[in-house]
Order: sequence, then structure tokens, then C-alpha cells
Amino acid sequence: MVGLHTQGSIDKFEELQQNLRDRWQTADLLEQDDHDILVIPSFSIDQEIGKNVAGFLHYEERLLFSLIRLCKPHTRLIYVTALPLSPMIIDYYLQLLPGIPFSHARRRLLLLSTDDASFKPLTQKILERPRLVQYIRRAMRRERSYIVCFNSTALEQELSIQLDIPLFACSPKLLYWGSKSGSREIFAECNIPHPDGSLQVNSVEELLLEATQLWERQPQLQRMVVKLNEGLSGEGNALLDLRAYQDLATAARKQAIASSFPKMSFQAPNENWTNFSRRICQIGAIVEAFIEGTEKRSPSVQGYISPTGTVEIISTHDQILGGPDGQVYLGCRFPAADAYRLQLQVLGLKIGQALATKGAIERYGVDFIAVRQGKNWELQAIEVNLRKGGTTHPFMTLKLLTNGNYDPHTGLFYSPQGQRKYYVASDNLCKAQYAGLLPNDLMDIIAQYHLHFDSSTKTGTVFHLMGALSEFGKIGLTSIGNSWEEAEAIYQQVEKILDQETSPTAYLKMTSTLPITWN
Repeated sequence: MVGLHTQGSIDKFEELQQNLRDRWQTADLLEQDDHDILVIPSFSIDQEIGKNVAGFLHYEERLLFSLIRLCKPHTRLIYVTALPLSPMIIDYYLQLLPGIPFSHARRRLLLLSTDDASFKPLTQKILERPRLVQYIRRAMRRERSYIVCFNSTALEQELSIQLDIPLFACSPKLLYWGSKSGSREIFAECNIPHPDGSLQVNSVEELLLEATQLWERQPQLQRMVVKLNEGLSGEGNALLDLRAYQDLATAARKQAIASSFPKMSFQAPNENWTNFSRRICQIGAIVEAFIEGTEKRSPSVQGYISPTGTVEIISTHDQILGGPDGQVYLGCRFPAADAYRLQLQVLGLKIGQALATKGAIERYGVDFIAVRQGKNWELQAIEVNLRKGGTTHPFMTLKLLTNGNYDPHTGLFYSPQGQRKYYVASDNLCKAQYAGLLPNDLMDIIAQYHLHFDSSTKTGTVFHLMGALSEFGKIGLTSIGNSWEEAEAIYQQVEKILDQETSPTAYLKMTSTLPITWN
């Protein structure tokens, strides 16, 4: 692991980041051609959390939408993964490129791998291989290069320093503002409505004290949610049910909470109090009121902060949640509902401006809970993601494949022809019967049933996480339509066909795929 950075290395990193800002003064580098982009799709988070996510290693494929940058004819791109990607997966994405011959794009793409399947952040694996670092350094034109990543930590900072290439992401010193505790602090600073609760605690004793005080402030509270300070897709959460203790005297409530900790509803599979309490001491946690509601939704807003500090809203979504108590991210619908979409933008912009004043750059997201109150919806903010998230890749896929634009005045997305675009996306179409399907099998099914994205109508489905399909029976997809209803219908059709093609006798009906080639 990377140790403490010296002042000299920190100064070097700041110099590289300033170089990025200076280059941005004259042009938006994301829109420029003739640059080298190093994509590091590392989930540099607590790897114990990652172990709870099926196919976690394959989440590196989430950033494969970046290959669409190769539609600019002089852009070069290096994509590094822990294990080699299937050539079929790469071919699939390159065939989506609008207006560029496949062979031309492929020549400008360099795929590298660490050949390491261990549960370590990808960036750490790269840093542990100095020859690989030097190979990347020699391959890039440093004065025309930058690094993009899933999230930024001391690991990505060290890689930036060793490569002498700026990192297009937040400085690791700002990571706190993307934590559960930092999120609550930002909400308070911006006067954004958010649930009552605590800042970071680092022991079970502190958690017990904060939970007891929260219950005293809100004696009618039915449930609390305890969140590890670092988490992914809600799997670091646990629900504490108070409904059986409503008649207890105040003095007895502390003991009731303490005895209930081991019985909490943990959202991660196979999680338990012994491990969860250990993680509280290692990475901290918060506790906050669980928002109840008869009709409740989970919208989110995404923003972008340029290196020069300009903030803009780029999308809103209604999140699709699952898990034991509806805490785990499964997918999303774009855009968020009409009833609160513009309000999300206002709140998201305010939070983004606060983050920008602290020096944050690149993408951020804010998750909310929306509860219907009569004819209106009440929004409460629950989390800031100071990184790319589950909504990043479907939205960027839509934007890059349609060449359309998001209209902040309406919160809608329009194609160049003025057609509104909608989508349903998921990282978690996961069924045991899908296990064993190879990427080639998926391509056969896509071709047979015309499930691919249609560039003429700008509708259809784009798949991701294909590497997780064979082992875990898990696939990601973004289904794009000209209405919510059409997008949902396209998604449901894909699921129906996959179910049909993975039924117990489906393989008996297979026909040969010709021509056969021998390598």
C-alpha cells in the first residue's frame, strides 16, 4: 500500500492538478481531440465491502463507455484491468462507435492487465508492478495526457505522481466530503433537508450513545439506519428496528438499542454484527433516522465540476433499490420524475457549489429520499458520492451514442433531432440460470433477437458487466427508448429473452453459427 506522501510529492501532485486547470482555461479537454487518456477503473474502496458484491472484480468494465472517446480520430486510450478482458467484449464496444471504422479505433486502444485476481484495488496492483508503470509512462505523451478513474484515493495520487500525468478527479484530501459523515456535514452547511442523526463515530460505545440520543430527540422513531462511513451500493448499511420497544421508558432504551445491534438487518449478504462492529472501529460509521413513508422513492442528481470550478447539473435519476430493506442499489431510470426533477437540480447545484469551493472537481452525485405528502413530494438528502457512480455509465452511454444534450431547464435529454430520450439501466440483472453463458453466447442471443442498440433510431440496449455473466449469472444493461414506457418495454423484452434462452432445454434448440474459423 502507499504510505504517507512527503511534502515534495504532495507539491508535485498539486502542480500536476494546476497544469490540468491551466489547460482547461482554453478548452474543455473532454471535447478535444489528440489526447492520451489513461482509464484506471479501480474501485479503490474498502475491499471487504467489495467482497460482498457478486462479480465485484468485473465492475472494472463499468468504465468501458470511455472507449467511445475513440470516436475522436486522434485520441488514444489506455485501459488497464486486473485480468484481461475478453476480445469479444472489446469488439462489442468498438462496434458502437459512431462514424469511426472499427479498425481505426482499435489501433488507438491499448489494453493492459495486471493478471492479478486478488482483492486489492486495481491501482495498488499497478503500483506494485513498476515495469507496468514504466510501460504506461513511455506509452503516453505526458503533455497531452490525463488519467480518469472511478474514485480518487492516495493510490491514484501516487500513480499520477509516478506517471507525471494529471489526475482528472478530486484530490484525495477531499475524500471526507464523499463519506457518510462528510455528506451530512455538507448538507448542514448548505441548509439542505436531511435526516436527523450523527456525524462519524469510531466505536460501538460512541454509536450506542448517538443512537440513544437520536431516539431521545425523536421518541416516535420507528427505525434507524447505521451506515459504515465507506460503502458501495448501500451494502454497508444496517437497519435497527425500534418498533418493538415503543413503550419502553427512556432509561431502558439504551439497553434495548445495545441488545438490538446484533439483530440488525444487514444489507450485505452474509454480514453479521461481529464483523460489522469491527468495521465501525476501522472506518467509522454514522447513525441516522430511517425515513418512513407510504409512498417513497429514491431519486438522485448528478453534477459536474470543471477544473476551473464551474458547476453544472448533468442528470437526474430515480434509483431502483432492492436488498432486504430496499437499501441496495440495483439500477436506475432516467430522468427522475417530473414532480421533483427540477427541485433535485436546485438542491444538487447548491451542494455542487459548496463542493467546488472546497476544491472538488469532476463528477459528484447526491442521493435523496422522496416521500409523498399530499400532492407534493418532500426531499431529504442522504448521501454524497464524490466519484463516479452507478448512474454514470448509463448516462454517458446515452450521451455518447446519441450525441444528444441534457437540457437543464426541463431536466430532459434530447437527441440532435429533438427527440426526448429515456432509459432503464441495471448492474444487477442476476439469475442463477444465466451462469455459464459466455460473452459469445450473449452475442449470439443479441444477434438472433435484434437486441442490440440501433444507431438509426437511437433506441435499444447496450450491455455491460459481460465478464460477470458466466461465473455469476450477472449482467448489466442500459435500455434506451423514446419514452419511459418504451425503455421499460425494451428492458423487459431483453430479460424475457434471456430467461427463455437459459431455460433447461434451450440449448437443445441451438443451431450452428457459421462460418466456423480455426485459429
